Amino acid sequence: MDKNNYFLMNPFQKFFYKTKRAIKNFPSALAGFFMAIGKGIARLFIGLGKGIKDYFAGFAKGNALTKGSYAIMGLGHMGRGQVAKGLIYLLVEILFVLYMVFFGAPYLGKFFYGFFTKGTVGITETADYWNDDLGIYEKIVGDNSFKIILYGILTIFMIFFFLAIYLRSIKESRELEEMAKDGRKALSFRKEVGELLNEKFHIPLLSLPMLGLFVFTVVPLVTMIIIAFTNYDASTEVPQHLFRWVGFANFRDIFGGNSALSGTFLRVLGWTLIWAFFATFSNYFGGMIVALLINKKGIKFKKLFRTIFVMTIAVPQFVSLMIVSKMLTAGDSMEMSGIITQILYKLFGFQLKFGINITHTRIAIILVNMWIGIPYSMLICSGILMNIPADLYESARIDGAGPVKTFIKITLPYMLFVTGPYLITTFIGNINNFNVIFLLSGGGPGDLLKYTSGAKGTDLLITWLYKLSLGVDRNYKLASVIGILVFIISATFSLLVYNKSSAVTKEDQFQ
Repeated sequence: MDKNNYFLMNPFQKFFYKTKRAIKNFPSALAGFFMAIGKGIARLFIGLGKGIKDYFAGFAKGNALTKGSYAIMGLGHMGRGQVAKGLIYLLVEILFVLYMVFFGAPYLGKFFYGFFTKGTVGITETADYWNDDLGIYEKIVGDNSFKIILYGILTIFMIFFFLAIYLRSIKESRELEEMAKDGRKALSFRKEVGELLNEKFHIPLLSLPMLGLFVFTVVPLVTMIIIAFTNYDASTEVPQHLFRWVGFANFRDIFGGNSALSGTFLRVLGWTLIWAFFATFSNYFGGMIVALLINKKGIKFKKLFRTIFVMTIAVPQFVSLMIVSKMLTAGDSMEMSGIITQILYKLFGFQLKFGINITHTRIAIILVNMWIGIPYSMLICSGILMNIPADLYESARIDGAGPVKTFIKITLPYMLFVTGPYLITTFIGNINNFNVIFLLSGGGPGDLLKYTSGAKGTDLLITWLYKLSLGVDRNYKLASVIGILVFIISATFSLLVYNKSSAVTKEDQFQ
């Protein structure tokens, strides 16, 4: 199709044409995405190879002080006048060695012992052993598999962190050698500290947040990923038992190895995507329509309407959801049902079976989500609408465009251009929208899927993960697998759509 035929289409034809084109190009876009990841990994290994080459070349060309700094960190600094900095590097090396000897190495050894043997994560289980000398059973506390994984991962990160400091010290030692050859004097420790508090103040400023990100986000995330490759559940719960490495067995189960489990996953995934689509776009377009109505010329009390919507946001969401859940309840009789259910029955003769009928419950959840979500979208859209250049509307009116055509040609493209990233983040947020589902329906009604996996009719992947983790079975391994899959789905969608959106491809213009 050429460009002229496209411009002759009406808005609906353009929409379906773009949708068809996006679906058709999705496999190639996905392939390109993974090829880009592969190229990034290849560049990483090339960089590592170059770094190793430079490492040995620096040792071969360096003098005695530089070569000595390869074994004793800070030696090159101390030998060239930077005594304080050299002592700091030496202290880091001593602390790392002590950490590895007395703490890190034992946990790391048990971690890899089980990994490479495909065996138990740990050595000894907690059990009662007969003590001949005392004539009693004595409880021997064994290894804790979870701690072995957690501290093993932490030790691996500590090794990488130490290597980064170690390589930095060697690089600085080589630079000091070059400066000495050129007759230049190295900076004093006081001046370097002064730079950290002035030109390089971002380094100490960001160090604490980065440390918090590492401790409270990165380490738990990697631990969760590792658990997906074990058989960790209630039957192997620590510290009484040890759990085993099982490789990709959990992933095979969820992708066809276990028909009941894979069926549950596909159905929950389908409802999760349907929910995310409707929850995102119903709120977005609903908020846009309300914003257009409030901003329309001739509408009075605009500030009052905006204030009312802001006040609805001030009410905590979980309070609203719990109250509405009671108002939608379908009791054993109409008198015992929630007030909304009674009103619908008296006015329209419709009996809402919230919490009983799957379809009724799902539709009600989407509508309630619109009620609590539209005010946010309305406020965002109001601010954007106020900033659309008035001359665009004036030109359209002179050319004879009506309200509908003005909306399709000016308002909607401008809104999508500005709010593209917001739509993507909202969609991903709704995939992981725990509060609305859990507080309204608890994932119910019933066990729609008729399986023992704990997933019910309105459960999302995130609420299913929660139930697997805290349920009777405490199926941590399956919860970890679902967490990984949710991350892959969210990350892939975000990167693909964001890089194709006009906010990126035309970020310096609006057409």
